[in-house]
Amino acid sequence: MSSTAPDRSAPRPLDAAALAHVRRRLQRQAQPPWLHGEVARRMGERLSLIKLQPARVLDWGAFVGAGHAVLAKAYPQAALTAVEADEDRRTATAAGRRPPWWKALAGHSGPAVLRPHEVAEGSAELLWANMVLHGVVDPQREFNAWQRALAVDGFLMFSTLGPGSLRELVQAYERMGWPAPLAPFVDMHDLGDMLVQAGFADPVMDQETLTLTWPSADALLAELRLLGGNVDSQRTAGLRTPRWRAQLLQALGVLAGPDGRLSLGFELVYGHAFKPRPRPRLSSETAVSLEQMRAMVRRGGAAG
Repeated sequence: MSSTAPDRSAPRPLDAAALAHVRRRLQRQAQPPWLHGEVARRMGERLSLIKLQPARVLDWGAFVGAGHAVLAKAYPQAALTAVEADEDRRTATAAGRRPPWWKALAGHSGPAVLRPHEVAEGSAELLWANMVLHGVVDPQREFNAWQRALAVDGFLMFSTLGPGSLRELVQAYERMGWPAPLAPFVDMHDLGDMLVQAGFADPVMDQETLTLTWPSADALLAELRLLGGNVDSQRTAGLRTPRWRAQLLQALGVLAGPDGRLSLGFELVYGHAFKPRPRPRLSSETAVSLEQMRAMVRRGGAAG
């Protein structure tokens, strides 16, 4: 009896409408979440491992990724382009990055801001995508787009949340008999396989766990709302009641440590890979003319 292995590169089981709502809410914030800025700082420390000095950099999901200052400091001479899917955020990012008036008079237009579909093939030597991948339905499709956007020998650096994130919250929901509070995240080994499938070379994946603490359940929930929301396709439909919220606050009490602060762990997954030169395609069939065949036979006979 044979079984079919699951396709780990398949789109994730997310509620598209809920995901769109979460994205809009994230983009309307005055500042990106604190966690995203901290991950950008940590990912920036890894740039020293890359010897290539890019002349062109794509900051994919620039606002949510909170990496502009890190990239501008690491590559002050590079042309830095922000990539934003949300139209309002694209306009706001462009306005926020206009050069001072004295530079504008000298002809400096400031960093470009593009929509994803406007990014040309081979546009940059570095594509940076901080904390955006767990917010897409189809990671494989995203990797394919990133591979296309990179120049040959360019490199990708990204971060995302891994499946070890918020396990304490998941366990609290399980104890209450509730559906999962969040959609499952993709394992880093599966992400590595997707990178290879997209045509990247030498993918390197690693992870670390960052634990955050809060003084109360209300503060914890407020920060989680800033980070996103439950977009799992199997989540409970409809509005929650004040009674349910009271039960939730009580259930979260088990997350408190000896100091009374509640804690949650976030698995941070980091990845980088290179875009290699394309290999020539090998045909499964080779056509040889009759004259070529005769010549090969004659050469074989003379050699014998």
